Amino acid sequence: MRVVVIGAGGHGQVVADILRGAAAAGEAIEFGGYLDDRASLSFDQSVLGMVSALPHVPHDAAIVAIGHNDTRARVSRHLETAGERLAVARHPSAIVSDSACAGPGTMICAGAIVCVGARLGRGVILNTGCAVDHHSHVGDYAHVGPGARLGGNVVIGDGAFIGIGAVVLPQVRIGAGAVVGAGAVVTRDVPPRATVVGVPAKALQAVPLRVAR
Repeated sequence: MRVVVIGAGGHGQVVADILRGAAAAGEAIEFGGYLDDRASLSFDQSVLGMVSALPHVPHDAAIVAIGHNDTRARVSRHLETAGERLAVARHPSAIVSDSACAGPGTMICAGAIVCVGARLGRGVILNTGCAVDHHSHVGDYAHVGPGARLGGNVVIGDGAFIGIGAVVLPQVRIGAGAVVGAGAVVTRDVPPRATVVGVPAKALQAVPLRVAR
């Protein structure tokens, strides 16, 4: 299966490396080049053109390797509406239970662990060395950062972001679009769109604007 990577930035290069590693491990998958709308990346010979060129590039599937959750969701939905198949990229060093499942467009990076009964939605990023414990659910277009740890029966809402090295304790729910700061330890549910930081994690308070008189 020839897979074109949408996005040639840092995360796109990580995903291309995942595809190359999977191919080297014997999986029937091939990196088919990048498509990216940023002209500044055109010096890379693997960048085949803009995203709109996808129908004219030989491929069997695509994957949207854009780190920003909302942008990844928008581009992925556009491609699926146009009839494109979205691939799953799984690094050969990742440990994934046979009973776990992953939606189209999901990226499972090197060293990630996905335990029994876990469910990953569409377009999820499980970044380097993170862990999703048993029966947890990671919603569509969420991103679990490098080294983050999700306990058992955790629910991560659609489009949420879990920062580097964060820990979410068992049975905690993270609302859609919420952000968990790097290194935070989340001990209780987080509302949608909230940002929490610290140990234990607490909501980030807005700093009042002081107006000169």
